[in-house]
Amino acid sequence: MRELKRIAIAATVLLQTAVIAQTSSVSSNIYTEKSGIGSAGIEKPVLSPKEQLEENIEKMKKDPLLRNATWGFVVYDTKKKEVITGYNEDKPLIPASTTKLLSTDASMSLLGGRFKWITQLEYSGTIDETGTLNGNLFVIGSGDPSMGTGKAGAWSYSQIISDYLAKISEAGIKKINGDIVVQTAVFQDVRLELPEKIVWLEHNNYYLPVGNTNNINPKNERIAVKAKSVFDTSKRYFYVSPYMHKMAFTEKFEANNLITTIPAAPALLANNLRASLIKNRIPISGKVINRVTDPNPEERQFLAKYSSPTMVDIIYFTNQKSDNALAESLLKTVGFYKTGNVSLESGRETIVRHLEEKRYDFDGLVLADGSGLSRANKVKPISQVKFLAEVMKEKYYDDFLKSLPIAGETGTLRRMFKSGNNYGQIFAKTGTLNGVKCLAGYIKTRDGRILSFSLLINGYLGSVDQIKARMEQLLEPVIDL
Repeated sequence: MRELKRIAIAATVLLQTAVIAQTSSVSSNIYTEKSGIGSAGIEKPVLSPKEQLEENIEKMKKDPLLRNATWGFVVYDTKKKEVITGYNEDKPLIPASTTKLLSTDASMSLLGGRFKWITQLEYSGTIDETGTLNGNLFVIGSGDPSMGTGKAGAWSYSQIISDYLAKISEAGIKKINGDIVVQTAVFQDVRLELPEKIVWLEHNNYYLPVGNTNNINPKNERIAVKAKSVFDTSKRYFYVSPYMHKMAFTEKFEANNLITTIPAAPALLANNLRASLIKNRIPISGKVINRVTDPNPEERQFLAKYSSPTMVDIIYFTNQKSDNALAESLLKTVGFYKTGNVSLESGRETIVRHLEEKRYDFDGLVLADGSGLSRANKVKPISQVKFLAEVMKEKYYDDFLKSLPIAGETGTLRRMFKSGNNYGQIFAKTGTLNGVKCLAGYIKTRDGRILSFSLLINGYLGSVDQIKARMEQLLEPVIDL
């Protein structure tokens, strides 16, 4: 009897096990992907690229390294002019070196891609039969920020001086009874307009500053015309008229003191040149002197000219290397050529004015410098992507795009996106400060569209490499949008 009872209990257990197994099998089939794997795993829903991107945003929000951070992100359709997806896109954030997008764009737009800084060597007086120059050497500069640095292919001081010495020797100069005079000028072959607030005397192939426009008599000014005849020896003073706000000139001008700051004359080059002359047994009696204004310049003869790399080359180097010194110099350069004052403030005002004239949407922008080193800089991610979309309409856009580092390949992006879909498809400016990591630029999708994006992270925890990895993961689906 006991044996029969044990058999009955065993049969009941077996039956229950079979039912449970069958139920489990049916239940598991509900979640199994139709991939021929059977019931080996749980089916995952297939997400669209946009859904995957939004899921990545949610993961970022919950990431422990970002729990104390403030960050914003937006991907923008540059053709439809609409946001594809974003988070905190209207939040003003520290942009770090993505600020260089503004200073390099303004430089390209206001000065042109072919713009060059020129530094010219001349002499006054006469050369006698013994090879003695009874006169001065003149080093005429124009504010070249790359001179002597080797940046973007710029010559070193030794290279420039070597060329100058060769030209001095070719002219038969063996001794100099005079000084080396350094001056700042604006050269005619690189500018169609002159900086405001300054009166410039036309001389040789450049303009020398002689005073300010405060006491200009409007009765004497004329609308600027083409270059005068080579037989015309009269003086012509050019300036931006404070009355007509156009280029004008006058033949009568009583010099006033300058009320603005012009770029420093190339004194270091001149001092090195003087030392090299002595070393090469070309005695020089005088010293290096600086002339800020020159209302009565001496007649001079041309010896040599050094031209900087083009603006395109300078901007490429600036964005690829994230060069802070060049970025600040570009800010001051555009300030000088628009307002006649080489200063941080005039540079900021010029760039902001440029953005307003282009009707770029930069509500809430705080521009403290041209490089992004200042933590006072603030910008909204949405402003950056709209700005980048508008730049695509400019004639210099191709050069601007080429200046940006390429994911996994060049510049400050060469170590990011080495694997994954975005290798070679992101063209963007990076930005890094303590606790700040930023990226803004363009992404080329698989179907050939160009999207703009901005990702600004402030106040993160952990290492830079950890944050870079999260940025890469977040952006992974964008190529398939």
